[in-house]
Amino acid sequence: MNKENKRIVVVLIGLCLMFISLIVYISYFQIFEAEAIKNNSYNKRLWINEESILRGSIYDRNGKTLAYSEKIDDTYKRYYIYGRLYSHIIGYSYREYGKSGLELQYNNTLLNINENAAINEIKNIVAPTTEGNSIKLTIDHELQAKARTLLKGKKGSIVAMNPSTGEIYAMVSLPDFDVANLKADWKAITESPDSPLINRATQGLYPPGSTFKLITTIAVLNTANLEEYYNCTGSTNINGYVFKDYQGKAHGNIDLRQALIKSCNTYFATKSIEIGKDRIGNTAERFMINNNIPFDLPIKSSQFPFKENLDKTDIAAAAIGQGKVLVTPLNMALIVSGIANEGQIVKPILVKEIISKNNKILKKNTTEVLSQGTDSITANKLKDMMVDVVKSGTGKNARIKNIKVAGKTGTAENSSGKSHAWFVGFAPADEPKIAIAVILEEEGSTGGKSAAPIARDIMIHAINNIKD
Repeated sequence: MNKENKRIVVVLIGLCLMFISLIVYISYFQIFEAEAIKNNSYNKRLWINEESILRGSIYDRNGKTLAYSEKIDDTYKRYYIYGRLYSHIIGYSYREYGKSGLELQYNNTLLNINENAAINEIKNIVAPTTEGNSIKLTIDHELQAKARTLLKGKKGSIVAMNPSTGEIYAMVSLPDFDVANLKADWKAITESPDSPLINRATQGLYPPGSTFKLITTIAVLNTANLEEYYNCTGSTNINGYVFKDYQGKAHGNIDLRQALIKSCNTYFATKSIEIGKDRIGNTAERFMINNNIPFDLPIKSSQFPFKENLDKTDIAAAAIGQGKVLVTPLNMALIVSGIANEGQIVKPILVKEIISKNNKILKKNTTEVLSQGTDSITANKLKDMMVDVVKSGTGKNARIKNIKVAGKTGTAENSSGKSHAWFVGFAPADEPKIAIAVILEEEGSTGGKSAAPIARDIMIHAINNIKD
């Protein structure tokens, strides 16, 4: 082969390699990044139909209008009636700032368009779309407003839901932002160190503190021949690290029920070494930790890396909700919902119905089982213990007159030095109608003192006012 032919071969090989690289590059985005690109709020294709289609309205579970659009001259204006109250649920839809929340996730539904551009073109030729579909949420507006009022001035989140249907009644995250005044506030919002754009209910990952003892308790109950009693002296040394009970209090000779009522750290830390990380980890995964939870909004997966090479200190810390365990408030609401629902965990639902412009129900989201967290016998045993936690233990501030409340408090250490305050629970304990998770971020107080009273007030309102 002469030099000229060699040059041609080299050029051809180079062109082939470039072509293959281009195919690989395009294929990567088509296969792995297509969904992210499609839903990116700055994707211009999301705005193609905004000028010609009246965007659908958004309602609460009782038909109260939360967001709607109106034609003014030749453009459509979007109105967010309650400003901050739904900033992390409904989100926003602005050409300058993109889309978020349900405005993004249900964009095609609200515009009544197909995500396939070619199908849209054919559809517009045959029967042009002029008005989108509306969506009805599972949210109860009055409870949502009450939850935000109770959380006002704090950082944190509240999730309240029906434990047997999965319907979300309230989901609040603070700090929030005024969707109706986004243009004026955008710079302050994006530069705030408190990250008001983050939905803490679904995106916030927190150490669960003693609320995680619910998972550890199930693991203990499911371990055969485990000695139930333990002599608590107020502290214990595990692998060179000293675990202490709150204020160093010694609880004496206690069983599992008493350990949960008193929230005894040394009991659960010690028992975790006996039962092992796999039993605790597998229990956690059945309650959706380390799993993707299907939801109408993006949600981060809670974390317990028990399959890593954890030492005894890591295992003991995890058993009391510290160390490497991180959870979202929504996941904690699912955990107590599962206990309330005889061990069965159902899919959380935020969008109840999709309604056409002619007021016909196009789709109705129904209850779907995600996991069997534990058997009904174990769930009911734990439920009874949780009732005692509220009746005579750390959860006393969640008590409701003439109603049995089941709950668990948590006080979680974190790097800020100011503890998070948790309360999770449900009521009425015998026929649960409401399950709740409350976290007060960097509250610097206990869950029993700060979070439990908030949970109590929300449960009272829900029991008295929400009708299925």
